[in-house]
Amino acid sequence: MRLLSEKGKPARPTNRVAHRVDDIDAQLLNLLQRDGRTSRTDLAEAVDLSVPAVSERLRKLEERGVLTGHHATADAKRLGFDITAFIRVSVQGSDHYDDFLDAVTPLDSVLEVHSITGEGSHILKVRIATTTALERLLSKLQDIDGVGSTDTSIVLSTFKETRALPVEPVDLPEGDTDR
Repeated sequence: MRLLSEKGKPARPTNRVAHRVDDIDAQLLNLLQRDGRTSRTDLAEAVDLSVPAVSERLRKLEERGVLTGHHATADAKRLGFDITAFIRVSVQGSDHYDDFLDAVTPLDSVLEVHSITGEGSHILKVRIATTTALERLLSKLQDIDGVGSTDTSIVLSTFKETRALPVEPVDLPEGDTDR
């Protein structure tokens, strides 16, 4: 027996799946993560669809917040940013979190800011040119109201660094926009 709405149309079930990333969407996302400059023609050929069909799928992936941008990757060392460091920060009490985030998120050398468990409350990934510049950044961080301490690890070698996710088909719950 089908449930009907007040207007006599089939009722929509609650907690339904709003969208699905299917096999073709997953292939498109994986291809674009490998090379964001892949043409829509090449994408269409790879997934055996027309260019307009691929364009529509990409538009929908962007609308749903699954595809969030197209990025170029610059070589940090060649551009003079030779030092990568992770800075663990202990912010004393959640009443200081917003001020801390407001102070660090605009800093160009801070690439990532994460709230963490374990020792410290946040971890920052930074790219910076010199140890002198790193020392200035640490001083700036330690001057932020509520920052109790910092602990810094400097990266000696990087063996893998990627933003690519292994995308497989998945149901996206309705209204889920958290990342």
